[in-house]
Amino acid sequence: MSIRNLFRLEQRLGPTGDAMKQQLLWMLLLRVILYTLLLGISFLLQDDRFEVITLPPNLLVIFILFIYLFTIGSAFLLISAEGDHRRFGFIQSLADTVFAALLVYLSGSSHSIFTSTFFFPIIAAGLLLPVKGGLIAAAASTLLYGIILGVEYTHFLPSYLEFHQLEGPNSILVSINHFAVRGLTFFLAAMVSSIFGIRLKTAIDELSSTQQDFDRLSRLYKKIFDNISTGIITVNGVGTITSANNATSMITGLSQRELIGKKLLTLFPLIDLSDPSPRMACDFERPDSERIRIGYAQATLKGTDHNPYFRINVHPEEDITIITLKDISEIERLEAQMRQAEKLAALGMMSASIAHDFRNPLTAISGSAQILAQEFSTSNPAEAQNYDLTRIILRESDRLIKTIADFLKFARPDRTDKDLFHLKPLLDEVIQVCRANTAWPASCEFIVEIESNYSVWADETQLFTVISHLIHNAFAFCPEGMERIRVSASNQTGPTKEIMASIAVEDNGPGVDQSHQKQIFEPFFTSRSDGTGLGLAIVKQTVEAHNGFVVMGDAELGGACFTVYLPLQT
Repeated sequence: MSIRNLFRLEQRLGPTGDAMKQQLLWMLLLRVILYTLLLGISFLLQDDRFEVITLPPNLLVIFILFIYLFTIGSAFLLISAEGDHRRFGFIQSLADTVFAALLVYLSGSSHSIFTSTFFFPIIAAGLLLPVKGGLIAAAASTLLYGIILGVEYTHFLPSYLEFHQLEGPNSILVSINHFAVRGLTFFLAAMVSSIFGIRLKTAIDELSSTQQDFDRLSRLYKKIFDNISTGIITVNGVGTITSANNATSMITGLSQRELIGKKLLTLFPLIDLSDPSPRMACDFERPDSERIRIGYAQATLKGTDHNPYFRINVHPEEDITIITLKDISEIERLEAQMRQAEKLAALGMMSASIAHDFRNPLTAISGSAQILAQEFSTSNPAEAQNYDLTRIILRESDRLIKTIADFLKFARPDRTDKDLFHLKPLLDEVIQVCRANTAWPASCEFIVEIESNYSVWADETQLFTVISHLIHNAFAFCPEGMERIRVSASNQTGPTKEIMASIAVEDNGPGVDQSHQKQIFEPFFTSRSDGTGLGLAIVKQTVEAHNGFVVMGDAELGGACFTVYLPLQT
């Protein structure tokens, strides 16, 4: 490597800023430690038994105090300074060479035992300021040592050294030899320290770059971990949760503080990690008492290295199990809807067959029974029984015809043809039809709370069917002889937080049983012995065809309240 390349490398690798300041502070501290040790050694060698040249005590104290004061002042200046501190480092290295030269001159020149102190500024400069710093310190040390040899050659030495009867070199060649050997040693030390300094700075830069890459990857991992929509939990080998992302908190309703450090089976008792299935599901109850379905999968990362050439036994706690969570309540709901759609498709085919095979025979049976009923007389005891039996045939035939009609209406709903019309006349017509039925009791009281000019945007025929089903359903649960049904309508905020037309039908019955509330709108579900289970299903289907909602709740009359929400005219 050429000298020019070394200088270029020194410019690129030299530390700057806070790192340089920190290293220079360490150099100042080492200076204080070095000269303090030299002070101690000098005091120990003051004894005449040691044939060693030392500084007089008073001069030694002055010398050490001067170095202390200079170092303290330099430290304060360095701490308060900002920017590039390379110039400060060069000045301190040159100052150390001057201190070393003074110590060597005052302790015997070429006979001094402290000549090795020249290596301190050379090595320090080579490590802190690779190449250039070491070479400058080596050049300064060589120059100063040459001056010391020149002064010694001229016998210009301190007076207290006469006691030691020092004899300077008798030949200039001897002084040149001393100078050459020391100078070569100084420059060799500078080159070696510079090489180590370059390698040290390279290692530090690579370590810093690696640390930056690691920090960047850590931030990226944390960002991905926290923002991914799938819940992720890590569990150690003893079943303790070690981490959880934000999606896990959103799914479970538990904060990370409530998750991390807790046992997995304490918070998720239905999770089975022994099941090898790739996809599993379980029920979970959130802190707000909402029950959801959680789909989860697992993967275990063993903490033991299974390399046959290099085995490491790791504590079981270091085995990590990664569990992914997903709220599949909506997915299962959609699957249930798909199964329902398949069921309805089968129902459509079945109802078409029923209509084809049963409707005409039932019509014939009903017609024949009506003719027979007209021929029997209720006043004749012999014919009274036949008359009652004929009426039973008529009643059950009508019931079968109505059931078939409900099947057809549910399986093949009519096209929605919406228009704006007044609701009050429609309701009056529904009530009139109900009261015209001989089975409808006179004790049934209707409470109508609808303004005469209140209008809705819907299919009038289909809405007639909806209200009729709701009223018949309410009537079926009213107490006998005290039937009360209230129908009201107004514009209110619907389930989607927008203003919608609201039609409510209430009764004074016992209300809907808690165990039946989730199934009340399902087809073929009924709690009545004479019901088909299609009335409320038809209501829900028709209302949803209008882009509306039907909601069940408690009525002020004491029974159930079914509220239909329909969009306003657009």
